[in-house]
Amino acid sequence: MTSLSNCTAPPPCFSNHRKTGRLHSSRRRIGDVHIQLLFSNNRKLSRSMGSPLLRRHFCSRVMASQIKEAENGALAAAQNAIPVRIVALVGEGSVSPLKSTPWYDVMLHTAKKLKYVDEEYEMLVYTDNSCRANDEATRQLKTSISRSDILMIIAVTNQESAQWIQTNSKTTPNIICFDSSPTLTNKLGGSLVQTKTSIESLFTKLPLPQFEKLKESEQVVGSVLEAWDRQNSDDIKFCLLVIVNAYIKPVPVLQNLRAKGFSTLQCMAKNCGPQILNCLLDPNCRKALQCLNKCSPIDQVCNYQCIASYESPQLEEFSLCVLQKHNCLDLDAKIPNLPRVTPLASFRGEPLDQETAEDLFIGWLGINNSDWSWRVVAGQNPAYDQFPCQYQLFYRGKAKGSFWYEPVFQVKTIEGDLVWRRRKYRVKRGKASGTFHFSVLDNGVVSNEFWTIVDVCDDLSWGLFHYHGAARVAGQSYTGAVLVSLDGLYPDESQRDRLIAALDKCGIKEWELFDVDNCSCLNPPLGLPEGSNLHYKIKVEENV
Repeated sequence: MTSLSNCTAPPPCFSNHRKTGRLHSSRRRIGDVHIQLLFSNNRKLSRSMGSPLLRRHFCSRVMASQIKEAENGALAAAQNAIPVRIVALVGEGSVSPLKSTPWYDVMLHTAKKLKYVDEEYEMLVYTDNSCRANDEATRQLKTSISRSDILMIIAVTNQESAQWIQTNSKTTPNIICFDSSPTLTNKLGGSLVQTKTSIESLFTKLPLPQFEKLKESEQVVGSVLEAWDRQNSDDIKFCLLVIVNAYIKPVPVLQNLRAKGFSTLQCMAKNCGPQILNCLLDPNCRKALQCLNKCSPIDQVCNYQCIASYESPQLEEFSLCVLQKHNCLDLDAKIPNLPRVTPLASFRGEPLDQETAEDLFIGWLGINNSDWSWRVVAGQNPAYDQFPCQYQLFYRGKAKGSFWYEPVFQVKTIEGDLVWRRRKYRVKRGKASGTFHFSVLDNGVVSNEFWTIVDVCDDLSWGLFHYHGAARVAGQSYTGAVLVSLDGLYPDESQRDRLIAALDKCGIKEWELFDVDNCSCLNPPLGLPEGSNLHYKIKVEENV
């Protein structure tokens, strides 16, 4: 991890050292081996090729293709090793909309979160006092900006600072400004971004480009503006990743959910004709596709809002065929492995075992006539944890060793209606006590998740669960955490230090959490399958 300074000392400037990727000299041998494997079990094909000249021509073309594929893989590996240098420059004393947290603290935390995405990302954070100090801090800032790939300017309104930035950022290829002096200029990919004053957001004003020549810039700026407007820490990180992905190097977690040319269309037409037709004929499925087409393909928040708003059997069949069964978009998202979260070690003075851990998930279900395990108080993921009225149902199934999780939640649809949704996850025990593997078929796409019980109070007054997940064929990777209690109310002040410590284990700050709206939760569709079983080991006093 790159060390980041505190408020009293300026961060170090970027090192002169730049990593470079190298192509392996063995790439031709890799191609030869592939050709060998290709033909070793297919001699009939070789005999059927006709003349030796034709065979040689065919083999040379295949070999060239294999060598090119190996070279592309090596180039991709080299590209991934390229460091990305970012400078965040915030107004001295400026306050963010994230529960009034200082922008300096928000960006320091963002720098740490970027390391979870890629260790090669390095972000240094300064206040604009460094622009005016004319001391070592100023020299370090100047050096850092000169070596940066992205300069992110937030809430810098001092005109002396703005003039200094203009003078010292002329060679920076990407500059993006939020809520700052109008004299500051935005750049993407080395090109100036023109201002379009008719578009304003509640959170900031972001200049938009002339769209005639730069279609990519239109998509990038649109994604950045929409994400920034949502006012959460994940989307601040997302803004930077969008720019990195478009202008510096590919970001694997932002794989594109758009058709990849003729091969995608051919796959869909060959394998999923009836499902496509049924979707287009169904109003909800058709609306879902239209809604998704308006979203940035890498915006999980917008995409999942469309899916949850317009889900239908036809949409599930369409996604199941196009994505899950045939992977027509050729995507392969991985479950993130960072941050590494340590599970709860003991409960009520005893080492935590998996049966007790399952009982902690089951929580209040069946106690004091409670129809749910937990209610979600707050969550960290902007795509999946912000829904109103979230109930969690954990239970043991009829079959030996089976365990299930069914979240029940409300969705405010794109058209403004409140509807209930319910999912069903299969849960398997992880290797370490307090860790579990979840899987769900959500509107035709399988999501796999790794959950960790981070903390649960001895009296079950509250708990914190963390998850990493991926919808592999949808190209979506994600992380999140949920704070839970019996009644959906925040833990009392006496528990605050313990809660902060639990959040720290997850790399989460309290100001990142979304408070769930638990006000209008009438008639949730709860209930368990017949033959379900609940607690095995832990007991909770009745009428507590």
